[in-house]
Amino acid sequence: MSTLFDQLETLYPEMVDIRRKLHAEPELSFHEVKTPAFIADYLEDLGVEVKRNVGGRGVVGYIKGALPGKTVALRADFDALPIQEDTGLEYSSKTPGVMHACGHDGHTATLLVCAKVLMENRDQLKGTIVLIHQFAEELAPGGAIAMIKDGCLDGVDVIYGTHLWNPIPVGEVGYLGGPIMAAADRFEVTIQGKGGHGASPHETVDAVAVGSSVVQNLQHVVSRQVDPLKSAVVTTASFQAGGPFNVIADTAELIGTVRSFDEDVQDLVIEKMEQMIKGTCEAMGATYSFKYVKGYPAVVNDATETERFAEVAKAIHNPEKVVETAPVMGGEDFAYYLREVPGTFFFTGSGNPDVGADYPHHHPKFTFDEQAMLTAGKLLIQAAITYQE
Repeated sequence: MSTLFDQLETLYPEMVDIRRKLHAEPELSFHEVKTPAFIADYLEDLGVEVKRNVGGRGVVGYIKGALPGKTVALRADFDALPIQEDTGLEYSSKTPGVMHACGHDGHTATLLVCAKVLMENRDQLKGTIVLIHQFAEELAPGGAIAMIKDGCLDGVDVIYGTHLWNPIPVGEVGYLGGPIMAAADRFEVTIQGKGGHGASPHETVDAVAVGSSVVQNLQHVVSRQVDPLKSAVVTTASFQAGGPFNVIADTAELIGTVRSFDEDVQDLVIEKMEQMIKGTCEAMGATYSFKYVKGYPAVVNDATETERFAEVAKAIHNPEKVVETAPVMGGEDFAYYLREVPGTFFFTGSGNPDVGADYPHHHPKFTFDEQAMLTAGKLLIQAAITYQE
């Protein structure tokens, strides 16, 4: 293992170069063309068996060891976000309005260089390592479902994945058995009132007033309907209504998100939201439409595999820096892989104010400490190889 890690450290400059190349040329979810081509070409140049266009735009590589063993999958995502970059980095995005604001460029660079190290040592490897390079993690329905349907998990015994994570300082690793990331849903509410002159509110049904009441009342769904020992979030993120200063609006549109870990809580929130919207609108004389779209399910780590990962991580890393983390309300379509095979998804700390990595994910100034990629690479390799023991 030390030999593999030495090689990984030697290749760290290449890892950084790949990350910065990808960062400068980001592609949005479901629009990735150059990125999967680059990934596939890189793997093929290493001699890796490659399948292109898996599930649409995904890439899957197969490293077959010389010795018999099990099949382990490692996953990285490679899509970017519709955000205008404001980091000032030399390798900033060349594409207006698009940037890698979540670390997927680092995930991809890490797994590619891991592949290089593993290929150089495949004569000593047991089993098969499947490299899943996934498109469209950022936008539901995501790329994982399509890649699974197209066979990326065929024969796989276990899967591992990581997220470079700025909320955790670089050098730390966060793991958690059971739910670690939330189901991420979307809702839309259209309120139909009756517009009119601003001086005659009694002749109207004010969509702004109705919408404001709906936003306020939806907060009671979590605070007064959900078991306080269980977690849920209802956020109205957008409120669009109105026009001229002296006109009462006839329509209002609300858009937001719901986060939960438990499917029973998710179903309860949907039911209570519609009751609240319906009751508010009827009481104020408006009509409504309510659209609720379930997004990614919760990421639920296999308890046994997570415990094993924590043990092997502490064996190669400072044990005091490998800690059980709290679950987060962010969503991830890694959840779909874990519904098919056991595995674990963990956080690799990448926050560091000294290098500007103190902004949150999805922020125009987001970047991460690139040293985190080296930690992530070692952990993925360690998890994959020790699974054979």
